[in-house]
This record gives sequence, C-alpha cells and structure tokens, in this order.
Amino acid sequence: MSENKSVHNDSFLIEKIRKGDIKSFDSLFAKYSKRIYGFAFRYLKSDVDSEGVVQDVFMYIWNNRNKLQTDTNFRSYLFTISMNLIKKIFRREAYQAKFFNESLIPEVDNSVDEKMEYASLLDEIDKLIEKMPERRRNIFIKSRKLGMSSKEIAEELGITPGAVDNQISEALKFLRKKISTEILGIILFFTFL
Repeated sequence: MSENKSVHNDSFLIEKIRKGDIKSFDSLFAKYSKRIYGFAFRYLKSDVDSEGVVQDVFMYIWNNRNKLQTDTNFRSYLFTISMNLIKKIFRREAYQAKFFNESLIPEVDNSVDEKMEYASLLDEIDKLIEKMPERRRNIFIKSRKLGMSSKEIAEELGITPGAVDNQISEALKFLRKKISTEILGIILFFTFL
C-alpha cells in the first residue's frame, strides 16, 4: 500500500473511531501494534514493557478518540506517543533507582543507571534534532524515529532516495560533532534504527 493510500485509509478509520466504531479501532491496532512493539523493544529490551507501551498507546488513542485529527499523519502521531511513553519508563526506573539508593539497599541493577543515562541522552538528541534545518530534521525523524525507508521518504517528499540518504548522513555528522565521544556508541545506535 502506498504512503498516500495508507494515510487516506488511516483518515477514514480515524473518522469512524471518533464516532466510537470499535471495528475501525481494531483495524488500526492490527495495522500498527507490531510496529510499535518493535519500536519500543529497540529501546526497552523488555517484552513486558514493550507490550505495555503498545497497550498504553492504544488506550490513549481510544480515550482521546474525539480529539483525533484526520488531517495529520497518524503513524507519526503514534510513534510520538510511543517515544514519550518510552521516556516515561526510563524516568520511572531512574526514580526507582534513586529511591533504592537512598534507602541504602546495597545492590542496584546497573542497567537502571544505563537507562537513566539513555533517557537523558534521548532528551539531548531531541534538542539537537530541533536545531537542524527543517528539511534535514524532518527527513531524520521520518527515518530514525518513524522507521520509514529512504524510498518511502523520497516518494513522500518528491526527492530521490540518494538525497534522503545525504540528509541523514549530514544529520548524523551533526550529532556526532555535538555529542561527546563517550556516548558516541549510543548515537551509532540511531544509524541502525
């Protein structure tokens, strides 16, 4: 299904969901739940947390169905909600780690500290992405956060896949220059999303 047909189909389903149609909601769930799970798992490395993100995203969609807009990119909207939930999980774990440390419980899982640093890094990256030129920023977000291929982005924007790849490459160079070498490994993670 082409990007335009997919967006049109989403708009049609959203319009029905706004009216409380559960079958249309189930259709969107079937279409996007596995993608959101995969997206969440890349960050969280936990089946339970990733499944929780999927459930929370769609619970949010259903509970706020009358506020849904048919003229926006629904996929982008879903992945924005997902990323915010992922950051919330990182922050919650950071808070729990702080509580355990202050309670003098001797051993705290190091992965919690890593997740705290990772959540902070995600915030730092988001701030840097906002500083990119608009076209580069949009391409980078579509590629690295929304999981769109270079071909999909090129078709949507009416440019060549090579132009898309060049913009992504420039975005990564910019991030590498701005972020300290100690956390460059995390940046490289973005290269393979």
